[in-house]
Amino acid sequence: MICIPASEFQERIVRIQAEMEKCKLDAVAVYGDEYRKENLRYVCNFWPIFERAVCVIPRSGSPLLAGAPEGEKYALEMSVWKDYFNVKEFACVSVPEEIDYPLAKFSSFKEIFGAALKGGKRLGLVGCFDIPAHIMERIRAAVEGVEIVDAGHILNALRLVKSPSEIACLKEAGRQACEGYKKLLEYAVDGNPETMAAGAAEGAARMAGAEGINFMVFGSGKRTETVIGRATNKIMRSGEMLMAAMAVQYQGYVSTVEYPFVIGKASDEQKKFLNVLFEAANVQQDYLKAGTVSGEMVRAVKAVFAKHNMTEFDLYPPMHGIGLAEAESPYPDENTAYRFESGMCVNSDISIWGHPAGSNRIEEGFVITEKGAETITPFIRELVTKGI
Repeated sequence: MICIPASEFQERIVRIQAEMEKCKLDAVAVYGDEYRKENLRYVCNFWPIFERAVCVIPRSGSPLLAGAPEGEKYALEMSVWKDYFNVKEFACVSVPEEIDYPLAKFSSFKEIFGAALKGGKRLGLVGCFDIPAHIMERIRAAVEGVEIVDAGHILNALRLVKSPSEIACLKEAGRQACEGYKKLLEYAVDGNPETMAAGAAEGAARMAGAEGINFMVFGSGKRTETVIGRATNKIMRSGEMLMAAMAVQYQGYVSTVEYPFVIGKASDEQKKFLNVLFEAANVQQDYLKAGTVSGEMVRAVKAVFAKHNMTEFDLYPPMHGIGLAEAESPYPDENTAYRFESGMCVNSDISIWGHPAGSNRIEEGFVITEKGAETITPFIRELVTKGI
């Protein structure tokens, strides 16, 4: 089974603790919930459902995980760290009532953070923008006299370049996404509702082993202009442009696929539009190489749009990083000066919106290497290379 081994999680903690030493942090708390799961998954492999959790890392020693009682057994099944504590503040997030768990044993924030800080006075927090205000207030009260600082930069830096195990997980997610997209193309035909094609794609990806579908963006005809709309019961018709992107998650890692096409026969105007997207995507390939200034890639894609008088329809940068989040660093614009590094994993996002012929994008995943781009989503790369 393709996965991140426990030894790699241990290595991550050692690297984090080394950074804590440099930053003079006595403990680091990594927050996560069902929707903002990436950093929590990175340090302990746990992905909450309904509830919230925090992994607390001392400057030395093993981390502990604090969550809520309904997910305790599930957390122990997933997490590589077996020191688990329940806190009432992390119980079901969707109801205002305080739920009674008569069989549960609870700990307090004060006990949990105190055990990790060991008398220290600086607590790093990862997820400052994700933690609800009322929980943040309780954390502050529990560590009164301790300085709380944003430690997000530590994990941001560590997550930028992927390990071989992470790349393997992304490739597996990409394989599953491609299987789903094959089924989408089969069901995206005249007379079917959008939801049928979207459901076929999601089901096929799940059957291929996907852990989850992060999202399905879908729109046909005029609805392609929604940019990130969802599938509806609208009936698809021949001659309509179809915009469909699916983000597939495996072992926490997310690969996204999207191929722009026309249902049935494309008009000459639609073909010209699609060929510009394909040209830009294929030009981008020459720049996805270790050592290349990332902003040069953005400028090269924009030059294709300018050549075809489409600059006014260029909505945002044509690439972003992927990993435990569908979109993460690197996320360059045309002025970005940093260089691509081997092991960075990225997703193209070649997009044109509001053009008279339609709106659409291309999304495919790559690993940056010394020799160039290595595809994560080979089925989409094949389609884009082939073009109309």
